[in-house]
Amino acid sequence: MRPSLLSPLLPTALALACAGAASAQTTTLTVASFPNFDEHVKAAIPLFKKVRPDVEIKLVSLQIADHHNAMTTALATGSNLPDVMGIEIGYLGKFAESGGLEDLAKPPYNALQYRDQFYKFTYPQAMSKGGSLSAMPADVGPGALFYRKDLMDKAGVTEAQMTQSWESFIDAGKTVKAKTGAYMLPHANALMGIYIRSNLKDGEGLFFGKNNQVLVNTPRFQKAFELAKAARTAGIDGKVNAWTNEWAEGFKRGAVATEMMGGWLAGHLASWLAPDTKGQWRSASLPNGAFAAWGGSYYGIPKKNSEAQKKLAWEFVRFMTLNKEMQIESLRKADSFPALIAATSDPFIDQPIEFLGGQKARQQWRAAAARIPALEVNKLDPIAQAAVTAELDKVLDQNKDIKKALADAKLAIERRIR
Repeated sequence: MRPSLLSPLLPTALALACAGAASAQTTTLTVASFPNFDEHVKAAIPLFKKVRPDVEIKLVSLQIADHHNAMTTALATGSNLPDVMGIEIGYLGKFAESGGLEDLAKPPYNALQYRDQFYKFTYPQAMSKGGSLSAMPADVGPGALFYRKDLMDKAGVTEAQMTQSWESFIDAGKTVKAKTGAYMLPHANALMGIYIRSNLKDGEGLFFGKNNQVLVNTPRFQKAFELAKAARTAGIDGKVNAWTNEWAEGFKRGAVATEMMGGWLAGHLASWLAPDTKGQWRSASLPNGAFAAWGGSYYGIPKKNSEAQKKLAWEFVRFMTLNKEMQIESLRKADSFPALIAATSDPFIDQPIEFLGGQKARQQWRAAAARIPALEVNKLDPIAQAAVTAELDKVLDQNKDIKKALADAKLAIERRIR
């Protein structure tokens, strides 16, 4: 047992020790999560048990879409609610605006006091326009360019050529495709997804400005669509969407040379996507000096539970998010990058990653996390994302005019707002 891991909860532990074994009664704390965020909870169970032997943690895990659908229903109906709810960042805006989660900015939580302990972009993603805080950040996904070094060496392409600019990335892709037969990236829409997040400032929105002003028919989105179209025209994308069987097969067969995602992708590649490619991958900064976050996970506490259960849930959430050693333990077990800044000073961050050929890539991800802007999240972001993606598909597959596509996307989003 490492005392430092338990330090935030030592008063509770001491109180229990003084009380002795007067009561054998246990309390169950139900935590709802999803793969592989649930690995954090699995790692925490024996450690939390040492400071709260009177608490049994029940982990309920469903696939990510099923989990969030179930949580949406539970919050709406007030039934089958867990005590602690794991939330992936893509669902956070909707949950934050639902009113079904405790406002952690208010007493007895007062969680705004911890804000400076986390990367600056984490808290805004969990806050409503009214300033309520619906969840605490647990991990983040600093954006990176993962590439097959063996394929780049075969093509004679350097990392600098790939990352210098978006145009040089596309040019490098042409060389890779010509000399190795591999596609540069799975799908051209990845370029759009990254570029629209580039060069934004703290407090700006991705799709919406002040008063829900729709921002998609702007030069930023115009350039993003142009880059995606250029990649498609150059024939360097495999036209395969992420998280499909074809996507995974592309990694296994060496049919794809790069992918741009959060640092956690290295763990997925090593554990189940393409373990046989060990040593062939490397991580680089995103092209053109871009900084963006992919994914990230949070813990929320449902309002409609008893005060006693909410108090215990907060104790567990603090243990998972504010405890440096627990954050590092989650990194070790689940390859998730800590949201807690103090945890990223741990020597484990400096260890080489065998799957990445011994590269100390976590140092790179730490530097990226410090540069990611704190964007304002809007509950309508998923709607805007769907509209923009649908129009980009028409540009890529049907050669639709880009200006027309963006105008149509803006119109579709405004209709949904009304």
